Amino acid sequence: MKILDKYIIKSFMITFASVFVILFFIFVLQGIWLFISELAGKDLDTFTVLKFLSFYAPTIVPLVLPLSVLLASIMTFGSFAENYEFAAMKSSGISLQRSMRMLTVSIFILSLVSFVFANNVIPEAQYRFINLRKDIVQQSPAMAIGEGQFNSIGNINIKVEKKSGNNGEVLEDVIMHVKNTKHGLGANTVIKAKSGLLQSQEGSNYLQLQLFNGDYYENIIPKEYKDRKKYPFAKSSFKKYTINIDLTKLNTADNNDDDVTSEKMLNLRELSYTVDSLQRNYDKDIISMADNMAQRQEVIFTKKLNLLPANKDTTIVDKTKKIEDLLSLYDEKDQKRILEAAKNNVTSTEFSIHNSKTDLENKKKQINSHWIVIHEKFMIAYSCLLMFFIGAPLGAIIRKGGIGLPIVFAIVIFIAFHFTNTFGRKLAQEDSIPTFLGVWMASILLTPLAIVLTYRATNDIGLMGSINFDWLTKPFKRLFNNNKNKENNN
Repeated sequence: MKILDKYIIKSFMITFASVFVILFFIFVLQGIWLFISELAGKDLDTFTVLKFLSFYAPTIVPLVLPLSVLLASIMTFGSFAENYEFAAMKSSGISLQRSMRMLTVSIFILSLVSFVFANNVIPEAQYRFINLRKDIVQQSPAMAIGEGQFNSIGNINIKVEKKSGNNGEVLEDVIMHVKNTKHGLGANTVIKAKSGLLQSQEGSNYLQLQLFNGDYYENIIPKEYKDRKKYPFAKSSFKKYTINIDLTKLNTADNNDDDVTSEKMLNLRELSYTVDSLQRNYDKDIISMADNMAQRQEVIFTKKLNLLPANKDTTIVDKTKKIEDLLSLYDEKDQKRILEAAKNNVTSTEFSIHNSKTDLENKKKQINSHWIVIHEKFMIAYSCLLMFFIGAPLGAIIRKGGIGLPIVFAIVIFIAFHFTNTFGRKLAQEDSIPTFLGVWMASILLTPLAIVLTYRATNDIGLMGSINFDWLTKPFKRLFNNNKNKENNN
């Protein structure tokens, strides 16, 4: 490796390391804010908090790495151009392509490392992160509930005024709001108790909450709207009331776009096996649903009805005569039975189809989620190369280093990349577009930009060079000159 290559790689790596550390620290702080409800006010020791953050930290690398490559490329090559180092290289017969050659190899190696990291380290970190959160709650159940504040666990909001005991398992003045997802009317069940006790068993996904000496209030939702005023709520008292709380719904922060899902804990080999199994089950469910529908119609119309035309001597029916109304072949009583059976069958079939469709849609979303994770492992590696071939020529063109203009360009490009990537992933998750297109949408849109910028930089064409806007400005100039001449003549 020549001295020039070492100098360029060293300059880039120093800038890249600095930017990566700063951005990584910022995103880790954002992660602390995301899980603040699990960390604040729960008497966690420093070592546990550090383990919590260390297991969460690898998940933000796919977000930080491309942005760091982009910003470091713009800053490094912008600084070279601003300090006339590129001019010195060109005067020595070294082109931009030659100066980028070894650095491109280095970025390619970095891309391979990022792929290995995404395929091995991140799944393991996700697994340990989830298990650590589960272990924290099992070892000290009261940590799931903060003191003096409402804590959301699944469809339950719970508030405790005071905790005591060795692990804070003894609760005082407990208030619980239970949401009714069936009616969609918010918290229609309220439970108040003077004291409570939290218990958990090792290996269990549930917390057992025992409440003592309290009252239970529940809104009654009558079918008729006019009857709602007659039965506002039901009330009962209890000496002991036991509730099981699902730990898998521990934190509502998990419901955002960066949700830690099971497929993110798998590597490529495991994902391929899982996707194959899910797809085979999905295909079987489609065939099974169609067969059930066909058998249902056969049972209803051939066994349940068991009707014959009113004139049972079918030999006298003129087969050449066109029958426009089949019901006319039956008497009035049988007609009512047929119509009622048909109505019930349509309603039942529609309900069955709706439930089957919802179930199939959920299974398809699960398959899409696995495919998205598969594509993202490759997309992370490609995004590093893409951001380099956008940032390096852009820095050489704008000829500005430092942390001013390069940061502006980097933020604008990365926001466009991240927004498009999130939008495409959402569409792919909902099965609106193919998963490949959804995950790679941002890369597909920005790849032409990288090609254009690289071409213009290597051919010494400025950012706006050779782009002629005279066709747009000439009419306005002509109009302005005509008005000016008229004023001078007057």
